[in-house]
Amino acid sequence: MPVPGPISSSDSQAAEVLLYWLPLGAGDNTHCVRMNGRAFESMHAFIERRERCDLYHSALAVRSGDATFTIEMGPAWGNALSDRGVVGEGPVGLRLLGRSRFFRYEVRRWRSGLIPDAAEAVGGPIRLRTDVIRAQKLLDLAPQFPTLTWGRDALKTEDMWNSNSLTSWLLATSGHDVDSVRMPLHGRAPGWSAGLEMAAHDRGPRRRDDMRDSRESPTHPSP
Repeated sequence: MPVPGPISSSDSQAAEVLLYWLPLGAGDNTHCVRMNGRAFESMHAFIERRERCDLYHSALAVRSGDATFTIEMGPAWGNALSDRGVVGEGPVGLRLLGRSRFFRYEVRRWRSGLIPDAAEAVGGPIRLRTDVIRAQKLLDLAPQFPTLTWGRDALKTEDMWNSNSLTSWLLATSGHDVDSVRMPLHGRAPGWSAGLEMAAHDRGPRRRDDMRDSRESPTHPSP
């Protein structure tokens, strides 16, 4: 991974990367996602003999020059807006199920887009140290995100592939300091370490669509 050069004042003013920690189930009026998430975390806390944590999923807002983008992962179905910056899709649960739109996720790099539940972000948006080169590289990498099967442990890291994998992979692969990222107190972000593991393995924007479900082991859903 190339080492970024020194950040000039003009670079820092022309680029911005914001990280949002969103509580699992934010914006879900049925509370179904939040309840399932709590059950999932309670089970894992019991197995691992630790206290239960609050679960979070993440999203990014990136400004490069005069353009601003939101980057996040979401379901491929149930979207009223046709133009939402979709740059990739992947299967949910099992690769075979991904033939149906109801079992696919999408990666969005949405110019002037919105993060629907941004107002519920804990601690507000977190501004990461960046510059024009790294911010633009992050945007360029979004269509090259490895679209592995959501909710499965393809890398044998005991962590699943999900929305947090997208965020951590983009930040690490674009040269941002992921070691400085802190999540909210008593929080946990399943999928984050899987993205970092992939970034460390690839050290570049190579797709990994050749990884099949035969190499994936099931795990429980998360954000």
